[in-house]
Amino acid sequence: MSAPNALFTETLMLLGGAVVTAPIFKKLGLGTVLGYLAAGVVIGPVLHGIGDSEAVLAVAELGVVFLLFIIGLELKPSRLWQMRRDIFGLGTAQVVLSGLALTLAAYLANITGWRGSIIVGFGLALSSTAFAMQILEQEGDVNTKYGQRSFSMLLLQDLAIVPLLALVTVLDGPKEATNPIPDLAIAVGAVAAMIIAGRYLLTPLFQVIARTGAREAMIAAALLVVMGSATLMQLAGLSMAMGAFLSGVMLAESSYRHELEADIEPFRGVLLAIFFIAVGLSLKLDVIVDNWVLIVLAVPVLMVIKGVVIYALCRATGSSHNDAIRIACLLPQGGEFGFVLFSTASASGGLFSASTASMLIAIVTLSMALTPLGSALSKRLLSGDTHEELDEDFEGAGSDVLMIGFSRFGQIAAQILLAGGRDVTVIDFSADRIRQASNFGFRIYFGDGTRKDVLRSAGIDHAKIVVVSTHHREITDKIVELVQTDYPHARLFVRSYDRIHSIELRNKGVDYELRETLESGLLFGRRTLEALGVSEAEAFEIGEDIRKRDEQRLVLQASEGLQAGRDMLYSRPVKPEPLVKPKRAADVFSDDDDLSALPEEEPERA
Repeated sequence: MSAPNALFTETLMLLGGAVVTAPIFKKLGLGTVLGYLAAGVVIGPVLHGIGDSEAVLAVAELGVVFLLFIIGLELKPSRLWQMRRDIFGLGTAQVVLSGLALTLAAYLANITGWRGSIIVGFGLALSSTAFAMQILEQEGDVNTKYGQRSFSMLLLQDLAIVPLLALVTVLDGPKEATNPIPDLAIAVGAVAAMIIAGRYLLTPLFQVIARTGAREAMIAAALLVVMGSATLMQLAGLSMAMGAFLSGVMLAESSYRHELEADIEPFRGVLLAIFFIAVGLSLKLDVIVDNWVLIVLAVPVLMVIKGVVIYALCRATGSSHNDAIRIACLLPQGGEFGFVLFSTASASGGLFSASTASMLIAIVTLSMALTPLGSALSKRLLSGDTHEELDEDFEGAGSDVLMIGFSRFGQIAAQILLAGGRDVTVIDFSADRIRQASNFGFRIYFGDGTRKDVLRSAGIDHAKIVVVSTHHREITDKIVELVQTDYPHARLFVRSYDRIHSIELRNKGVDYELRETLESGLLFGRRTLEALGVSEAEAFEIGEDIRKRDEQRLVLQASEGLQAGRDMLYSRPVKPEPLVKPKRAADVFSDDDDLSALPEEEPERA
């Protein structure tokens, strides 16, 4: 038997490190991010188990790309426009002021010359999107006010990497006269192409794939969109994460948003974990040993300077003390784009040496490692009422009612809810029904209601009532079991398939169930009586009596079996003589037969 190759062995080590350290650090209250970093340090610098840590980091950066795509899915273009002041105002001020303060600190510390100090200062001014967003997700604070302000600054920092890379070329000295206009035109053209593709190509693409029912094709299409948009932005000179974010924003209005989020989530989680491990792998212990005094001083200075600047800016722009503290303790670290900037600046040797770049990368890495501890420390600095309300501007993620299945039954029920002024999040697995509903102005999302990840993406954590109006009883039962097991806080209102199904649902403890044919059959019978001359009031009383008897029979049958309550049926058995003598004896219902066991008519597929 041949030995496994190096790539296979290294992959096992990375996955094993994630599996072992994440639960331990989570249990200790330190967060999974710090656990992944510790795993990387042990696997790489300590045990030397990974040969090429840079290659691992390059692949694992896809985790950051997928993270930005999912964030984009949560932000409608209109919502992004509302955040423009925080993005371009607060974000720009943070980069400029933090960059100037850190430039001065780097120059006074004599790390390098004044030109190199500018790159050091502005490189350290960039925070880690991956670390900050992971912490926000773990705490459930992505949609809070301070979470949105934090994200606005991170988004501007991602945009700032482009002019900072150009600044490296300028400060490194004139080597070759270049015209920046073509590069700018290419970047603008790439963004425009992304917007056009997102508006006119992506939704039709997913509609076609959804109609085929090929689950694996949907996943492949989601990966293609994310990685394709990231590659396009990279070719245009922008960051891959920015491309993925833009494609997510373009699909934020799509009916396939929740399904895409559920498909991407597993890849995002695994790759992001490997990214944090790769950061630990890249830590150079020899550089730390050689410069330990400077690093020990530099890391807290970096975090304090950035924290103070961010706190002051947030307070000056309207944030409360608690929110400003949260943001300042969330974003004081260096970021992954600092790796790129410092490596580029040291490549030619004109601004600072490779050893200086390694020391700076070690400072950034250690500041990342301390971020979870700083975020935990921030809770001790809060004052007064620390309760934070969620921002409810995200369509489809916070409705009181989550409806699964938009059949004719669900459509009528939704009309009542909407008329009552209630927001309803609707998911359905039929691409044709989604397209037809959009023609009438309905907003429903494509997704499989039997999948926990889809329900979570559709906002079931915030839903007070889950309405299950699917056609097939097997699917209905699966959804009911899933919701009762994992989301017991949600009340279940369920459309039953037939009488037997109603009894089963009652035995399962659903909050409310109703056969689709019951109310329509009662109304139909009443109108027929009225057409035969019975008064409207009398017909109504008869209908209510039948409804009451039906409910009483259901209660009896749920406890005593289907044979219970036979004497409550109105029946008038007849024995008609056939015009043609049958070839075999027909089955005849007697007074003792229970008609309740007869299956109801198969509902028409909407």
